[in-house]
Amino acid sequence: MKNAHKPDHCLYFVFGGECTDMRHGTFRNPSDLEMVGIFPDHSAAVAAWRARAQSTVDNALMRYFIVPLTPPYGHDPSEA
Repeated sequence: MKNAHKPDHCLYFVFGGECTDMRHGTFRNPSDLEMVGIFPDHSAAVAAWRARAQSTVDNALMRYFIVPLTPPYGHDPSEA
């Protein structure tokens, strides 16, 4: 059964940068954030996140995040 509140399609945004506060993900310089990319599904986003995070393993302050980009609930794209 399809959930009425779940969007039909979700994109995922992967980004990261150097943090000053590991508990809250506070970035040292938000203007220097790395935009890894937007991905069509969660598994592709995880693969990109993992690759980028592992490539910066020597810097303990680097953190990367996956953010789902879903349309607002009740949004009808045909009304744009």
